[in-house]
Amino acid sequence: MAGLAVRNLSYRIRDRRILSDISFDAGAPALVGLVGPNGSGKTTLIRCIDGIIRPEGSILLDDADLSHLTRMEVAKRVAYVPQGIRNNSSATVFDAVLMGRRPHLSWSIGKKDEEEVVRALELLGVEDLAFRQLRTLSGGERQRVMIARALAQESPLLLLDEPTSALDLRNAMEVMELIRRLTVDEGRLAIMAIHDLSLAARYCTGIIVLSGGTIAAQGPPTDVLTPEVIAKVYGVDAVIEHRGDIPYIFPLGPVTKA
Repeated sequence: MAGLAVRNLSYRIRDRRILSDISFDAGAPALVGLVGPNGSGKTTLIRCIDGIIRPEGSILLDDADLSHLTRMEVAKRVAYVPQGIRNNSSATVFDAVLMGRRPHLSWSIGKKDEEEVVRALELLGVEDLAFRQLRTLSGGERQRVMIARALAQESPLLLLDEPTSALDLRNAMEVMELIRRLTVDEGRLAIMAIHDLSLAARYCTGIIVLSGGTIAAQGPPTDVLTPEVIAKVYGVDAVIEHRGDIPYIFPLGPVTKA
């Protein structure tokens, strides 16, 4: 099972510091939600972990320093589902998911590659879409296909950047149910940037709150998503009600100044 250790991670663009001294641990099975206001560094942190950009500090996955690996070696360990997926491709769903096998391919597509694609399509419930073109799919269908591609990659760490941002409520909940089942219930580790605090509270096993490029709070949803943290980080007054171990967040409005 995957174990991720981020230590003293910082990232700057010229003189502007985007992330500062980020440290946390996460081990499978877990679904860790990165939350925070726009510009707090969620997407940048995801991209740092994936190696798309190179920060200061260290990122260890199962004790391997990802900065010392080639892109292909990282891809065998880390699968990334970006936001803003294009929908005008004429590629079929099967071919799109097969792209997730690229880190494992040699000169030809083998039987195991095809089996992993079929398995991923079935896990996401989109096997009947296998020969549809991507541009014909709905937003919810496309999101499932991109997650299937990441699963076909067979990487122990899954990174997701705003997987529900373009979805309606039902599709967002269905996608979150799938992510939760495919990670927590099946022993995987996922780190997910997400704006919706209610979805994060309901489905994530852990929360990291980013504010101004630093960690403002981290821990289980019930400990982290409190009125005090929400007021400090978002500038919003909120009421929290609990049903079992799930906090439900009701924003009241901007924090009123005394």
